[in-house]
Amino acid sequence: MTPASIGWVATAVFAASYFTSRLSTLTKIQAVAACLWIAYGIRIGAVPVIAANLIVAGAALFSTLRSRYTNRNASSS
Repeated sequence: MTPASIGWVATAVFAASYFTSRLSTLTKIQAVAACLWIAYGIRIGAVPVIAANLIVAGAALFSTLRSRYTNRNASSS
């Protein structure tokens, strides 16, 4: 897969995330898109692209885990 192809797929996945109705689904899709952008950044040797998307993927993962933890604690109360 060419770097440009990875970038276009990442763009499409990220854009698709906005067509979801659940916040948890949106963050998971955005995490996948960020991982694709990381792959793109590696292929083109762009450290800022890699770093920015590591932050985005980390935030999406944190948000998903926090949501699971909050929902679990709310249901046990």
